[in-house]
Amino acid sequence: MTEKDKLNLGAGKDIRQGYVNHDVAAIEGIDEVHDLNELPWPWPDNRFSEIEAQDVLEHLDNFFPIMEEIHRVLKPKGVIRIKVPYWNSSYFHIDPTHKQSFHEMTFHFMDPNKKLCQTRNYYTKARFHILDETYVLIPFLPYLPIPFLGKVKIKNKIAKRIIGFIGNFISNVILDLEVTLKKV
Repeated sequence: MTEKDKLNLGAGKDIRQGYVNHDVAAIEGIDEVHDLNELPWPWPDNRFSEIEAQDVLEHLDNFFPIMEEIHRVLKPKGVIRIKVPYWNSSYFHIDPTHKQSFHEMTFHFMDPNKKLCQTRNYYTKARFHILDETYVLIPFLPYLPIPFLGKVKIKNKIAKRIIGFIGNFISNVILDLEVTLKKV
């Protein structure tokens, strides 16, 4: 049997085949139970080629040490796919277990090609290239859900600038951010 080289952090009930499914709770299908706030994590360096972190990072205490652990357990050129709530989204404020929200430039502090990383390179040693940044919009949610109107994902650079500008002034325009990072 080959060792699974993909990690599903905070899987909950989203158990994925071919992944080491992790959670803080011993839920059916979970392979590894561990509190991610307890560092170091139980996996060796360069263990995983891919990591999924869907709705996880907002529950953790210290962002940069967590990103350093992700960097440590990812193989060189490994990829992590992250989904987090936007800073002024109802998705962030509704859940009382959320400890951190995210801005579209939060992950720029770790990409050596971005100005925030270049000017504040002392925040963390973890380095990732941003492969993809997506804004997730669900118009009128949670107040006036429209059955046929689902998620709208904004990837276009110009559209993101416009939506990002508006989303910084008006709450609930951007609900989530989806970011794909590659370990440098």
